[in-house]
Amino acid sequence: MILRQFLTLTQHASAERRAEAAGTLAQAYLDGSLGPDAAWEAKTALLALLDDPALAVRRALAVACADAAGAPRPLVVALASDHPEIACCVLARSPVLMDADLVDCVAIGCETTRSAVASRPDLSKPVAAALAEVAGLPSLTALAKNPLASIGTAAFLRMVERHGEDAELRRALLARHDLAIEVRHAVVALLAEQLARAGQDEGWMNSERGARVAREARDSAALALGDEAGETGLARLVAHLRVQEQLTAGLILRAILSLRLPFAEAALSELSGLSRARVAGLMFEPYSAGFIALHRRAGLPALLLPGIQAALTVWREAADGRGGPSGPRLARSMIEAALTACETLPVAEARGLVALLSRFEAEAARDEARLFAQEQIEAHARDEAARLLAAPEALPVTDTWPETMADVWDLAGGSTLPEVIELPAPAFEPAPEVADSVVAVGEMSEPEPSVSEPALPDAGAAWPLAPRPEERLGAPVVVQAPSRTTAEVPSTLTAEATETLLAGLSEALMASVLSVRSGLAGPEAAPEVRPEPKPAARPREIALAVAAGMIPQDLVLSYRADRRRERLAA
Repeated sequence: MILRQFLTLTQHASAERRAEAAGTLAQAYLDGSLGPDAAWEAKTALLALLDDPALAVRRALAVACADAAGAPRPLVVALASDHPEIACCVLARSPVLMDADLVDCVAIGCETTRSAVASRPDLSKPVAAALAEVAGLPSLTALAKNPLASIGTAAFLRMVERHGEDAELRRALLARHDLAIEVRHAVVALLAEQLARAGQDEGWMNSERGARVAREARDSAALALGDEAGETGLARLVAHLRVQEQLTAGLILRAILSLRLPFAEAALSELSGLSRARVAGLMFEPYSAGFIALHRRAGLPALLLPGIQAALTVWREAADGRGGPSGPRLARSMIEAALTACETLPVAEARGLVALLSRFEAEAARDEARLFAQEQIEAHARDEAARLLAAPEALPVTDTWPETMADVWDLAGGSTLPEVIELPAPAFEPAPEVADSVVAVGEMSEPEPSVSEPALPDAGAAWPLAPRPEERLGAPVVVQAPSRTTAEVPSTLTAEATETLLAGLSEALMASVLSVRSGLAGPEAAPEVRPEPKPAARPREIALAVAAGMIPQDLVLSYRADRRRERLAA
């Protein structure tokens, strides 16, 4: 019934209407709301739509079935072999397609469909291997940029072998977190060969020098990768180098003379078949019969034996704790020992070896010079920092704030920054009643014209002023010699100002002041110095408290006793 109605309604409809009807029918089938008979009819109608000449109809089917796990498999497989615009919808996402279907599409498809397969999030190793074998550069780049694709080491190596010259592909490969160390070495070796060919094409070097530069760059890259490979990665790298016929005697000699002893141990173990622990023990006794047998069993030339023995002897003496150089200096000492040992060899046979050792010596000398220069820079920086900390000087006052450390250094004249920078305290406007009280106290304590006394702050000044440590609440009274200014102030004016201030104090505030002073009155009490808190929104109480802290204690007690007698008399 559904099939008949669908064919009747879409027989003379336009391509847009047929595409809309196809999408609706596919959604109804995938929802699972149809009965068994209706579902069979709907499935048959969907398969019949594969013969529709309009791309829009088949594209509507592909879009509806792309992410559906319950889509009819014959329908999805047919759509995967359709026009690339339609096939890409199901090849990139459909969970119905199996690895065999994807491999077949890779083999017979175009680069557009292969790129769609390469971007699948659940791509398996067999499909990735098929892409690495037959896909072009765009598809391989898409595969390398797919972080969820599972790619084997052989597929990676095949990708580098086929299209490793492309810079974008190399960047995509090196950015992957699962790239094997063998692939990294293959990428670096290919890049070294490219650089050598570029030098030859430009006429900078001949073919022999280009080959030597490429070989030495490849060996240096192999040793650098071995430093960060770990035990397992180092063994895999050495095995890969042996398969690629790059595990040469020159590489082992370079490893020994550059203090890459773990690499040399792994290489000799790979070539001789002995365990790495056994090889390490024999290398510690280079003049023993066991090491000579190891050298012969690994297939190394006999010409290298005296130089290797002399170099390992220098290394063993340094390892035994007998002192001596370390790092590049030790490597240079080993190379010099190897060169000395080669002096007894025939000139015709040892000429190439001496030239190789001379190049190693030049490289070690450059490494030593770099290390020494870096040490001198660091030592100068430490000395300069110590000098700046030992002799601080203030910066000159300027109108502009320095933007960089170079500007700060120029302002300091090559000295240092100030240890303490004083910032102005935040000012706020006091309440009117506090300002009036302060002005009143200042008027009552006005000295004679002949007496110079520091003026109290006016109402517009910052308030409250931070008291000195000896003036804080609770600080012990320290008897000091009166200055000339305070001694000349008339006592009557001071007494009147004190009486006025005491009259404005509450009983609770006077009791609090006396209790605090009594707790700190012992001989061991010391003024407490701590940062002043930000004043609260009660400036009158703060002003009265500060003023009360400056009144002698005997006067407070006397005034309090007089007040108590007045209350009893009343």
